Amino acid sequence: MALNWKLAIDSTNAPALADFWASALEYEVEDPGPLIEQLLAAGHIGEEAVTEHRGRKVFRGYAAIRHPEDPFDATSGVGRGRRLLFQDVPEEKSGKNRLHLDVHSEPGGLDDLVARLEGLGATRVREVDRGPAGHWWVMQDPEGNEFCAA
Repeated sequence: MALNWKLAIDSTNAPALADFWASALEYEVEDPGPLIEQLLAAGHIGEEAVTEHRGRKVFRGYAAIRHPEDPFDATSGVGRGRRLLFQDVPEEKSGKNRLHLDVHSEPGGLDDLVARLEGLGATRVREVDRGPAGHWWVMQDPEGNEFCAA
């Protein structure tokens, strides 16, 4: 049986970066609101652990996105499949990623994909054209994390 997974990504603004990647990948931002309400009501967390983003309660410093077709827990909002978790850290990004995402377009759709990603806040870094071996753009998300659009 295949395992569920999440990729944790350090950030300086987890909800904003989750919004970017949800739009980029056409994923859904998880809604932890019902879980937060339960935890607050039971006294398991205090108001200092919570903030608001786009009109919803979220855990301060955390946000996650999930593939829209994957199962998820309705109470917690947590996906049980392909997910990205963004977590705020105090330090800024300081070097090249050791792990990155490749975002693939439909055949012949690279220019449209790159333009759409730029419209969401990504930046082109450099174009790589290896002829029959592949053509892609190295890009950065709004916090400078590298990824490839192919």
